[in-house]
Amino acid sequence: MRRFIFVIAAAALAGCGVETASTAATAAALKKQELEQSKKTLGQAQQKIGQAMEQVQQSQQSREAAEK
Repeated sequence: MRRFIFVIAAAALAGCGVETASTAATAAALKKQELEQSKKTLGQAQQKIGQAMEQVQQSQQSREAAEK
C-alpha cells in the first residue's frame, strides 16, 4: 500500500514538473518575442531621429544660404 501511494505521489510530482517546465518555456518564448519587438522599435526610433536631424541640418543650411 505504501508503495502504491509513493508511486501516485511521484507521478503527481512529475506531472507538476512537466507543467512548470512548459510554463517556463512559454514565458521564455514570450520574453524573447518582447525583446525582438523592442529592438525593432528602437531601430525605428533611431531612424526617425536620424531623419529629423538631417532635416534640421538642411533647414539650417538653407537659412545660411539665404542670408548670403
